[in-house]
Amino acid sequence: MSFVGWLQIAALFLAVLAVIKPLGLYMARVFQGERTFISPVLAPVERGFYRLAGVDDQREQGWLAYAFAMLAFSIAGFVSLYAILRLQAFLPFNPQGFTGVAPDLAFNTAISFLTNTNWQNYAGETTMSQFSQMAGLTVHNFLSAASGIAMAMALTRAFARSKAKTLGNFWVDLTRATLYVLLPLAIVVTVVFIAMGLPQTLGASITATTLEGAHQVIALGPVASQEAIKQLGTNGGGFFNVNAAHPFENPTALSNLLNIFAMLSVSAALVYTFGQMVGERRQGWAFLATIAILLIVGVGVVYWAEAQGNPILTALGLDASGGNMEGKEVRFGQSASALYAAVTTGLSDGGVNAMHGSLTGLGGLVPMFLIQLGEVLPGGVGSGLYGLIVFAILAVFVAGLMVGRTPELLGKKIDGREMKFAMLAVLILPLAILGFTAVSVMIPAGVASIGTPGPHGLSEILYAYSSAAGNNGSAFGGLSGNTPWYNATLAIAMLLGRFAYVIPVLAIAGSIAAKVRAPASSGTFPTHGPLFVGLLIGVILILGGLQFFPALALGPIVEHFATLAGQTY
Repeated sequence: MSFVGWLQIAALFLAVLAVIKPLGLYMARVFQGERTFISPVLAPVERGFYRLAGVDDQREQGWLAYAFAMLAFSIAGFVSLYAILRLQAFLPFNPQGFTGVAPDLAFNTAISFLTNTNWQNYAGETTMSQFSQMAGLTVHNFLSAASGIAMAMALTRAFARSKAKTLGNFWVDLTRATLYVLLPLAIVVTVVFIAMGLPQTLGASITATTLEGAHQVIALGPVASQEAIKQLGTNGGGFFNVNAAHPFENPTALSNLLNIFAMLSVSAALVYTFGQMVGERRQGWAFLATIAILLIVGVGVVYWAEAQGNPILTALGLDASGGNMEGKEVRFGQSASALYAAVTTGLSDGGVNAMHGSLTGLGGLVPMFLIQLGEVLPGGVGSGLYGLIVFAILAVFVAGLMVGRTPELLGKKIDGREMKFAMLAVLILPLAILGFTAVSVMIPAGVASIGTPGPHGLSEILYAYSSAAGNNGSAFGGLSGNTPWYNATLAIAMLLGRFAYVIPVLAIAGSIAAKVRAPASSGTFPTHGPLFVGLLIGVILILGGLQFFPALALGPIVEHFATLAGQTY
């Protein structure tokens, strides 16, 4: 570890902190229907979309109608993306002449981009045409992120309102999230990425002659535009197979920091938006403090573990002063690789600038554990916020049991109905992750895809299902996921992680919205101070993480101690 490395990490977090309030206030104005500085340009466009779609923007929906609208939109999105991938050979902008994507892979990919997971069982530069990349994948990068924001806004309104029957309008929230938030930011980031050297072209590839005289085909395409929304929408799906480790996706240390900044900015600012919209900014800052503590600790552990290097190489007499550089890019080094690994898994981004399977046992444990916490640090755009609120509901319930008072959050009483839905939501991840992992390590179709036997092989499978159910999309590496078994089961895990989680959340929103919002009294447990932050961290670690400890003990933890003992797998 070095002072310069820590300085890079600190500078990045300070830059994110600087934009949280202005961006959070801006998004609060957008979703409250207030005028913004770009309303003169975008308001007519917004009204035009409503007329074309037959949407009454003044008509709000209850939680069931809101959920059905979201599900109908998602089904239509899946069908359209699946058709694009299967019919790729007959569609325009296919200069490479790629054939249609295989049925099981197309199913997995369509579910992946629909759920904001962006798990990729394919190499983008050798599988997807330019049309599939733009009209299929990039479009869903916008729409899946906008859907997550919309559902977070529905839950936010539930706490902001008193005795309400409605949560807003899904179609309006979806449109505003795309038009006023994601699209303008993506245009700006795209232009900056192009200036940094990322390609933005409809050309297929160029052929270069190497120093040895051989010919090398270098893939090109509309990379910058896809990268921008990949990070802003916490999607993570790369244009190229090696994602942000590719020099065309992430050419310099500066572009790497912009990648991480774009990842964090919208998700973190949405937490402030929540505080602003419910009229309690201190609550937003308390949530942000929780996120920051856990995320910074995660970054520090990964950085420390990777800087220590591999004891086995040290025992062989090799220089370990550079730490563990296996699977990392020299242009990023230890600190930026550790920062990226922790942020992309604390979020539900899934982009990688280093191979997580090449991290040390302890370094690889942290990204997996951060996903298993529920992707709330600060999680995907929107999805991280409503996941964090679910943990907050559980935290105030625990506090109520300890002090013998009715649990309350932001003036809304939390009773048995909300607790049942909250527990239903948080149990989805262990069910999907541990269930599919257990089956996969017991059947030939699952074990055959392992790249490395032993504890690391278990880690490959466990990470894959954690990433899928957590809607993250990153991979541990080594696992051959493009098989009928993994394409099908990972897709099911993605569906459960997104929709089986958010339906109970919307049910909670409907129940909370109908309640009277009571003012705080002398008996109210404050949820914006250090005591609550500590309690919330404890609940996240216990409910979000310890249930996975037995599986982690058989995988990365065993691998860590085996490495210390000089054993390899």
